[in-house]
Amino acid sequence: MAFTAQQTADIKAAMEDFLARRRPPVEIRDKLDHAWRIEGQSVVIFSIRPMWRDESKKIEEAIAKATYARSVNRWRVYWQRADFKWHGYEPHPEAVFFEEFLAVVDEDKHGCFWG
Repeated sequence: MAFTAQQTADIKAAMEDFLARRRPPVEIRDKLDHAWRIEGQSVVIFSIRPMWRDESKKIEEAIAKATYARSVNRWRVYWQRADFKWHGYEPHPEAVFFEEFLAVVDEDKHGCFWG
């Protein structure tokens, strides 16, 4: 089930604020940028950069994912390991509010999201 219009607007506002702080400077965004998208009940944050073999093509690299679990009214927090699979972020596996998820990603206490 997709998010309601209000939930989508709230997520968009929170992500715009988050990316305003986290995006690289404008002058290098053609080499590295950050973006997000909604995928079903999840919000995925990713980086965008040129392919090293063909800079005319862009690749996306996952940073973090939050999936809303309606049954428990929580956001599940994930990070992508080297195996390219999403894994629960054990230090902080759930967030009550979407902004809490963003705070965990922003702090990146264990270097899982930003390296």
